[in-house]
Amino acid sequence: MDQDRTDVSRFAQPGRLSSAGSYASLLDAVPSDPAGIARTIQGLLIHEHVAGEYGVTLTDADRQTVHLRRADEILARIADTPDDQPLTVPRVPEQRVAGNCRHYSLLMVTALRARGVPARARCGFGDYFVDNWYEDHWVAEYRSTEQGRWIMVDAQLDARHHELLDLDFDITDVPRDRFLVAGEAWARCRAGEADPDTFGLRGIDESGWWWIAGNLMRDAAALHGVELLPWDAWGVMPGPFEKIDDERMALFDELARLTREPDQHADELRLLYADKRLRVPAVVTNGLRARDEPI
Repeated sequence: MDQDRTDVSRFAQPGRLSSAGSYASLLDAVPSDPAGIARTIQGLLIHEHVAGEYGVTLTDADRQTVHLRRADEILARIADTPDDQPLTVPRVPEQRVAGNCRHYSLLMVTALRARGVPARARCGFGDYFVDNWYEDHWVAEYRSTEQGRWIMVDAQLDARHHELLDLDFDITDVPRDRFLVAGEAWARCRAGEADPDTFGLRGIDESGWWWIAGNLMRDAAALHGVELLPWDAWGVMPGPFEKIDDERMALFDELARLTREPDQHADELRLLYADKRLRVPAVVTNGLRARDEPI
């Protein structure tokens, strides 16, 4: 039987990082529909690299919240407002918690799972930020019972992003040719259909096979309930501009094959993820802080 249609219940349960914990009651006031959830999150977070577009200058202290891994920690910072407002009341931009695409996606997944909706974060690349470029990015996806498919939601893309990027699609149903999960990006590059040097982070001019491989491992981890920071590293993940040897290329080929259709290959993916080269350990390296941190 098709795994995609028969076993998605595991994605309806909070994970080690996607649990609201003691802040679960705050989610009760949040709308139940994906568009309403995304709209709520947009009023609570501010992307650290786009803050200036909202008239906000972040201090170094403000930026430290980008290192928060757990949803309950993020919610704790959001709840720490002078007026003790419910989450449905948008914060003024300077009162929003600094994060990045992964934080928006994690809170989206947290809110959906709190309602028993199968949801998961996906790591990959979007083509809608920079022309002729696939930007490092995260989105969320949820399983629609009515439509019988997984639907991608980019909760980061608020009205200001629409103005800046001139978006031409519904952010609550992102086309899969506009956001490529890392496995799809890897497969297209291996087939010669895309250039690996156009996948990365344009702002720091980094791209290539090593970047796609890193996102491939992060995506696999997210599919197993561990939504890590975009700069967390572990196992056989290649370092910046590191050449990937043939053994790892073959490993990533297989990981890409399985993560492109993770439900149809659930058992195979589970076995491969158990490989100590890929499985997330108790401690990972925070690349930005250049130190090991427990998760």
